[in-house]
Amino acid sequence: MFTQPFIFNALKVSIIMGLMLSYLGVHVVGRGIVFVDLALGQISMLGVAFANYIEEDPTIIAIIFTMVGAFILSFINVKDKRLKQEAIIGIVYAVASAATVLIISKAPHGESDISEVLFGSLFTVTSTQIGIMAAVFGFIGLVHIIFRKKFFELTEKFENHQVEHIGVFNLWNFLFYLSIGLAIVLAVRTGGVIPVFSYIVVPPVSAILLTRRKGGLVVIAMVVSILGSFFGTYFSTHFDFPAGSSVVAILGVIFLIAAGVRLVRSKASSPEST
Repeated sequence: MFTQPFIFNALKVSIIMGLMLSYLGVHVVGRGIVFVDLALGQISMLGVAFANYIEEDPTIIAIIFTMVGAFILSFINVKDKRLKQEAIIGIVYAVASAATVLIISKAPHGESDISEVLFGSLFTVTSTQIGIMAAVFGFIGLVHIIFRKKFFELTEKFENHQVEHIGVFNLWNFLFYLSIGLAIVLAVRTGGVIPVFSYIVVPPVSAILLTRRKGGLVVIAMVVSILGSFFGTYFSTHFDFPAGSSVVAILGVIFLIAAGVRLVRSKASSPEST
């Protein structure tokens, strides 16, 4: 099956996306900002829709929209205990989604465009697109490896609700949003908003259910993303389902398995079981 070039390309791009996004997802889930990837992904698609409307290059416009969005989101620092950061990011996502639909509704193929925005088109990805994505993701990964202590220290501050010590503008917080913005703007064009959201959220959450060790979170999250990519692509081609939806469905199954394992472990370690 994977000897077919278009199927193998879909598998390769899924794995590349999954590895990068699942790592970034560990930070996203740890910070409690799971809507951030949906918001940035939708802002990216808003840029694509706007570029098509004005008949300009969608890649450049999408990058500009996403980088501006990442810059603005990096300044969100909610100190009012009655509000959550997720609420503000959710508003950004909702507004960007509405604006995207409004612009696409004026396009000749509006319904098909909306479907591609949500779930992408993995089987039409080219080798050039894969090469560009691999190069950009490799650079982002290298930055995060070199400065991993800075990024994880900042994420721990969010986990411990120490955001008041971060300040209005934090360089590492901005670089995090910049890196996730660059990753999403490329991934969404290929995978769609929903699969990108799933890659960012499902693997790290599954990893949290399976281990309490912080060192193992990234590794398990990446393994989950690879399994989701492989079996999602297989499920799609074997049963003739859309690729993006299949990947999301398989990731959902893996999450349920992880939740089941966590439940069994909890019952086995409870005092009543001894």
